[in-house]
Amino acid sequence: MIDKATGVETVIRKLKKLPVGHAVDLRTYKRNRSVVIRRTAADEFDVVENGFFQDRFQVDLSKMKKLLKTLFKKEFPRSTKIRLYDLGQADADVHVKRKKI
Repeated sequence: MIDKATGVETVIRKLKKLPVGHAVDLRTYKRNRSVVIRRTAADEFDVVENGFFQDRFQVDLSKMKKLLKTLFKKEFPRSTKIRLYDLGQADADVHVKRKKI
């Protein structure tokens, strides 16, 4: 769990260390909305938004901060904590069920 106030910087720091082909999953506390980010090249990322809106973005690291701020406002408007999962070698559009039954 990361704090939303410092979440953008934390995610950017994590993405800089992420190997090519690996992904991270950002979820709300209830795990019902997500943003999956997969590194596709040295400076390219594939971002899949799945929550209030369903969208897909191809961005580089320099534009990631602005995109994350926008996505945090859209997908996590009232959240104070965000779950951060390291998916390892995974596709960005594969849905991983993270909700406990």
